[in-house]
Amino acid sequence: MGVPTIGCTCQVCHSADPRDRRTRPSVMLEYDGHCVLIDTTPDFREQAIREKITRLDAVVYTHAHADHILGLDDVRPLSFRRDGKIPLYAFDRTAGAIESVFHYIFNANYKYGGIAKVEMNRINGPVDLFGASFEPITVLHGDAEIQGFRFGSAAYLTDFSEIPADSMQQLRDLDILFLDALRHKPHPTHSTVENSLRLVDELKPRRAFFTHIAHDLPHEETNKNLPEHVRLAHDGLKLEFDIA
Repeated sequence: MGVPTIGCTCQVCHSADPRDRRTRPSVMLEYDGHCVLIDTTPDFREQAIREKITRLDAVVYTHAHADHILGLDDVRPLSFRRDGKIPLYAFDRTAGAIESVFHYIFNANYKYGGIAKVEMNRINGPVDLFGASFEPITVLHGDAEIQGFRFGSAAYLTDFSEIPADSMQQLRDLDILFLDALRHKPHPTHSTVENSLRLVDELKPRRAFFTHIAHDLPHEETNKNLPEHVRLAHDGLKLEFDIA
């Protein structure tokens, strides 16, 4: 729901620490002059302005929940700046849901113009984008199978409650691992801080960052209780790693 959460009076929602202001999670990858986005959150416009994003070459989707897709319409100005349509990549179920929600874009019969120039591409395996391979990683989000992605020495897993054994094998030998860690209290569709710490211990990435964080977790206090190589992610976090 984002932090501050609407109507909440808790300590974190009223924190003066800018790291406690959390827009909905997505990741921008910049390499070889290209920009690839994972998910278009409802806060994409704010994020793009904050980070001075001026181009977008592709979008890859993890799943079709509202907090991961509803910013799609805000790619419009970036799509107008380029020749051709921005390619979108998603598994079939996710692609179908996005096409349904944004039917006025994909039906292509909106006579007044001004719609985002995007094109949906259905995938069911790795996709090569500008020389980097995006390898889907199946995780369970409650009862639903959704995708995380590995790209080079990093992997991004948001919104999961369980990682199947086969997917665990795809997460070895990482420099950076992003993991869902909603809060301490168990949740039926999300990982907890404790569960994600167990995964870090097993997978042994060089660095790990917890994301999709609810307002239960104050940034500074939580970080003090994490191992040195594990941190809470925060808005505007920038990291360097090998993508190929």
